[in-house]
Amino acid sequence: MKILIADDDEMSLKLMQNMLKRIGYDVVAAVNGREAMDKLLERDGPRLALLDWMMPEMDGPAVCQSVRALTQRPYVYVTLLTSKDSSADLVEGLDAGADDYLTKPCHPEELRARLRAGQRILELEDHLVAAREEMRFKATHDPLTKLWNRGAILEALDHTLQIQKPSAVLLCDVDHFKGINDKHGHLAGDAVLREIACRLRGAVRPDDAIGRYGGEEFLVLLAGCDERSLQERAERLCGKVSDAAFDIEGAPLSVTVSVGAVAVKTNGPRISEAVLRQADEALYLAKKKGRNRVVAAEF
Repeated sequence: MKILIADDDEMSLKLMQNMLKRIGYDVVAAVNGREAMDKLLERDGPRLALLDWMMPEMDGPAVCQSVRALTQRPYVYVTLLTSKDSSADLVEGLDAGADDYLTKPCHPEELRARLRAGQRILELEDHLVAAREEMRFKATHDPLTKLWNRGAILEALDHTLQIQKPSAVLLCDVDHFKGINDKHGHLAGDAVLREIACRLRGAVRPDDAIGRYGGEEFLVLLAGCDERSLQERAERLCGKVSDAAFDIEGAPLSVTVSVGAVAVKTNGPRISEAVLRQADEALYLAKKKGRNRVVAAEF
């Protein structure tokens, strides 16, 4: 595991580096608080840190405070190295955000034990973060297609329609989906929905959003799309679904979608329902005209 050791005393730094290497750590060294902070901010920076209390530019407690202010980064377990032994000093260091402290010079076995405890805490932190992210994903994503679920994509729609930028809404419906379920079974229908989700996801841009609106319907939000480019982008997305046959239990199956597309020219709060209603009307026309096509409108 990677660990940072920061100390402005060259001899102490060298001794600590050698000690840490002997017990199996990948050591990153810094000679002052500012350099220590820079190394902790690196993309793959250390998650364990040993900081000398007294250092130039930033002392150990100041580095602790800066690290704790970075709430969006992975947790760093910080141990202060100090010759201070008064209760007031130790309270100051812990209040600054340190997790532990060691009095210099460090006993190798005590250092090893303290760092093992730090690693266990980091592992627990990682498990908690992973569990939280898994719960968040399940709350916002459709379990079958792994796209945004209805609630999440509608929330994204509300947010998009409050931004004063060109945008478009596409309501996509799988043509003759009931026939697929009736002829090939619901497992085959699920496979079709998963594959459509994959193809749609591959056809949109990073700033766009896509979700399962319900049943065999998908809602796509195209950021920065005005009425001039709407038809082309919607047809390209429609073609991504129909261009290649689906492999269902080893047999090819042709699947198409109908799309009701709306270019939104008037942004603002509380217009989502009206935009969806217009997209639904455009989708109805696409189906009435023979399916496997895009009908575009403006709002």
